[in-house]
Amino acid sequence: MDNRVYAVRCSDYGQSEERLVELVEMMGGMGAFVREGETIALKANLLRAGAPEEAVSTHPAVVSAVARMVKKQGAEPVIVDSPGAGFRFTRKVLTRIYQACGMSEAADESGAGLNFDTTFEVVFFPEGKLIKRFEIITPILKSDGVLNLCKLKSHTFTAMTGAVKNHFGVIPGLAKPGYHAKLMDTSRFANMLLDLMGIVSSRLSIMDAVLAMEGDGPSGGDPREVGLFLGATNPLALDVVAGEIIGLPREMNPVLMEAEKRGMTPTRMNQVELLGSDISGLRCPDFRLPGTLCQGTGFSDHLTWWQRPLQPLFKDSLTQKPRISRKKCTACGACLQACPMKAISMAKYRGKTHALIDEEKCIRCYCCHEMCSDDAVILRRSLLYRFANR
Repeated sequence: MDNRVYAVRCSDYGQSEERLVELVEMMGGMGAFVREGETIALKANLLRAGAPEEAVSTHPAVVSAVARMVKKQGAEPVIVDSPGAGFRFTRKVLTRIYQACGMSEAADESGAGLNFDTTFEVVFFPEGKLIKRFEIITPILKSDGVLNLCKLKSHTFTAMTGAVKNHFGVIPGLAKPGYHAKLMDTSRFANMLLDLMGIVSSRLSIMDAVLAMEGDGPSGGDPREVGLFLGATNPLALDVVAGEIIGLPREMNPVLMEAEKRGMTPTRMNQVELLGSDISGLRCPDFRLPGTLCQGTGFSDHLTWWQRPLQPLFKDSLTQKPRISRKKCTACGACLQACPMKAISMAKYRGKTHALIDEEKCIRCYCCHEMCSDDAVILRRSLLYRFANR
């Protein structure tokens, strides 16, 4: 596949259209990716309802600008995504998320359509290395092509979410926990994502990294100004560059490590042709990676030889455990629906209902943390964990 990645700077979203036109022109223009009369799915990252300044979702200015470029080619853009694992894929849910994330306004401004088709189909994929059968939302299957409009964010389970991970949104909402239940470790989950990337075959990936998310993303982290748009035809190449920008060691990126085992390229920066800037000028200093990663110096240096055989014995000590803040919990049930292991129930304390996590069943996938819009799921670190990752 193509190993070229294109980068343009963008200091604020008011410049989005100008900068995105510049980016796409560097890649041959939108006419290289869409044709007149086609229906094009704009696959945004719409994880949950959240204002654009929260950096949870692809910014509406990005979606609107790309939609206008698609319209100029005589094609019909449709904004598409299935929200995160804690939400049903229904018209009511989509309406609320479109409004909160600014997609309703983006559609009005650009003339793009908003998808309200909540059906899905089972698609067989014999070429898959791990998964040969997927549930895919119908609007993706009915479109003539997909443009992958991803968001640069840290991720408590997969370390980073970018171009490859954004494809997970083509799985209907409450089917997502099933994939987490079956694929509990990050290597198997990453292999699923690589298969899914193959079946979707996005024509173009554009990463919104103007305002990224650092810390315990992809929902509960903090916005971080990065000031970039990145583009590529190969999602894997885009993620290589994004990982370099945020300082994520490649050995901690399960998508790149599993892709390398498959013989896919690129998985290293020296295999990428970066156009528009030098990587040294793009790196974001002190970008906070998820606390769920073993990082830093000291005791953690030894994890390479002893952590793997002993990790099952020290699960509680060497991972961050999600717990519920009774004070913040509104008992909305999003975490309960998102949990693939049915480890969450509702309980009462002093007359107030709140979520409760069964730590014995918890597999540390952090879907509950990802889906909570009230910051009520806290990732608790043991003393040993803090010592190992100081």
